[in-house]
Amino acid sequence: MPVYLQYYFWLIAVSLFCFLLERLWPWRKEQRALRRGIWQDLFWLVFNGHYLGVLLAMVTGRMVQAFNGMLFDMGVPVPESLALVTSQPLWLQFVVFFVVKDFVEWNIHRLLHLTPWLWEFHKLHHSIEELDWIGNFRFHWGEVVVYKTLSYLPLVVLGVDGTVILLMAIVSTLMQDLNHSNLRIDWGPLRYLFNSAKMHVWHHDVVQHGRGGQNFGIVLSVWDWLFRTAYWPADQEQPERLGFEGMEETYPRSLAARLVYPFVKWRR
Repeated sequence: MPVYLQYYFWLIAVSLFCFLLERLWPWRKEQRALRRGIWQDLFWLVFNGHYLGVLLAMVTGRMVQAFNGMLFDMGVPVPESLALVTSQPLWLQFVVFFVVKDFVEWNIHRLLHLTPWLWEFHKLHHSIEELDWIGNFRFHWGEVVVYKTLSYLPLVVLGVDGTVILLMAIVSTLMQDLNHSNLRIDWGPLRYLFNSAKMHVWHHDVVQHGRGGQNFGIVLSVWDWLFRTAYWPADQEQPERLGFEGMEETYPRSLAARLVYPFVKWRR
């Protein structure tokens, strides 16, 4: 397979692109490239960008086979057989997949904030104190399991082409890197459609401006505007502090502790 058809090639390319943009046009000029926590975030980039996907593929493949076998025994069509958009042109497959995936993930993201035991996983992402592109990869492996599990059925029934899935992965990585970046991006009049660094920074505000927080958008911001979870003050560009209440007192800083934190906390 050509290297340009592999996600890892684009992961490296997008990462270097966003890193270069931050060096040329930083929004917060005082923020250093080698900020506190950067080496740990390099681990999350490599682990979440590659190894976690390999590990999950090994497990989920067997689980999907078992699930499909159970459905077959019950006389129920397996989800993949529905293939709702398989016969459509690739561009239309991409549009449908993009919108459905983004809306499903917006809802899952809200759920991570509103459900106490899921919030324990999502705390890792909100432990970011200085946003930049690589902060996009600071998330707990348990959170990935939640996203994959809850989004499986809504997405697998679409039956999109593998090219669409790869293109979606590239676009999503680029947009989410930019949303977390130290770049003064707001997309102008398109801000009501697409998420941006200037909007997403308020999602990481230590202060919650709505039930569970605000600005839950992944790539699109339109869901936040439609469901009134958007927060973007005109009189202040950035929050005074990022994180979550009680972070300094209760949340560990070591990599090992953060990997097991949700489970250790439950046993306290």
